[in-house]
Amino acid sequence: MATSDEPEDLEAQTSATSAPSLLRRLYLRVLAEAETSRGPAVLAAVAFTESSFFPIPPDPLLIALGIGAPRRAIPLAILTTVMSVLGGLLGYAIGAWMMDTVGDSIIAFFGAQATFEEVKGRFLAFGFLSVVTAALTPIPYKVFTIAAGAAGLPLAIFIPASLIGRGTRFIAEGVLVWRYGEPIRDFIDRWFAALTIAAVILGVLGVALLQA
Repeated sequence: MATSDEPEDLEAQTSATSAPSLLRRLYLRVLAEAETSRGPAVLAAVAFTESSFFPIPPDPLLIALGIGAPRRAIPLAILTTVMSVLGGLLGYAIGAWMMDTVGDSIIAFFGAQATFEEVKGRFLAFGFLSVVTAALTPIPYKVFTIAAGAAGLPLAIFIPASLIGRGTRFIAEGVLVWRYGEPIRDFIDRWFAALTIAAVILGVLGVALLQA
């Protein structure tokens, strides 16, 4: 019996140690390409897709690229903001016109069905404030963008609120990286994997808090 359990234990240990290693390799690769056109393109893609379905937030990538080229930290933060808001419009469209075919599957994947229904109700009473709050917090923004479309929140409210919330968050990160880039470099280099995992965990906890 003990022998049969060993492969499972070994596989679990390997998975646990390989995830941070993979994230670190990804960070080093991105940092090496920070001066090329690929780094900003990847950042733009992550920011866009995270607002509708991708599980990893763009913050760690923005910070890594900004540290790799501090003079570009603020422009990259603006790029992240713009692409995140555009991606939010995709999430909005999914909620408005593709809820049955696409939206339900995304919400179910993140286990946020109860949160989704609650968020829809909040939009009816606190639409603008709800979007701004979601844009600033680690709560998965995709839940709010899809819910905004499903609830029929006017785009005249959704877009400005997204710009304010996302812009405040990402541009603040860009300014901090630009101002304190070098001292932060070693910290990010050492703790990048933990920060990335923590961002995902915080998103899950955000859903759980809303469901409570």
